[in-house]
Amino acid sequence: MMRGLYTSATGMMAQQVNIDNISNNLANAQTNAFKQSRTDFQDLLYSHSQDPNTEATSGTQIGMGVRASSTQTVFTQGTLANTGVKSDVAIQGDGFFKVTTPNGEPAYTRDGAFRLDKDGFLCTQSGYRTEVQIPKDMTDFEIRPNGEVWAQGINDTEKKKIGAFHVTRFLNPAGLQAIGGNLYKATSVAGASTSGVPGENGLGVLAQGHIEKSNINVVLEMMNIVQAQRAYEMAQKGVQAADEMTRMANQLNKG
Repeated sequence: MMRGLYTSATGMMAQQVNIDNISNNLANAQTNAFKQSRTDFQDLLYSHSQDPNTEATSGTQIGMGVRASSTQTVFTQGTLANTGVKSDVAIQGDGFFKVTTPNGEPAYTRDGAFRLDKDGFLCTQSGYRTEVQIPKDMTDFEIRPNGEVWAQGINDTEKKKIGAFHVTRFLNPAGLQAIGGNLYKATSVAGASTSGVPGENGLGVLAQGHIEKSNINVVLEMMNIVQAQRAYEMAQKGVQAADEMTRMANQLNKG
């Protein structure tokens, strides 16, 4: 088999991964706090039929194609949308909300579109609880930029502190594992995590009544998908050319 046939095929497979990734970005353009993911590529091994600095100046090095090496999440800040809903909270800056999954394990999210469950906990749309619980006799609550939660009971004359949000930051957030539902799971690649008061030590502050939108630039993603499609078509032409040359060579052998 001609080497060009395989090399061009690797280009098609790599661009298919790229298109899949861009399509996912576009599909989640309206998902709260969704973060763009980009595809990284690597060239494959080289065939050295003639080493550099021997008989020729640069030698003969033929590449074996390309592969999609990884996808990397880009954690840039999305725009904040004012919803006016008191249970909605956005992080302006670095950090994640920590929630508890049904199996008791922690998960992390930038999506602060919280709701009150039957026990008064602020929780995600999937029912994963945060650390903040609003007592049932409290008629009003306020979430301050530093994460403190203040509320006022029916018989109270003024608000009092009932809890606080903490924000968690990772050394390498791109290493977090996306598990769906706008949630991430900590991994060893994500590095050490630190949890603290919003607004301190570089952590983001909170904005009540706001939600963070996705950081997807739809126009840019549309341009990216067109480029990926063109690259796929060029790789396909390489496969067709190699196949045609192989067919012609076989005909010569038969002749």
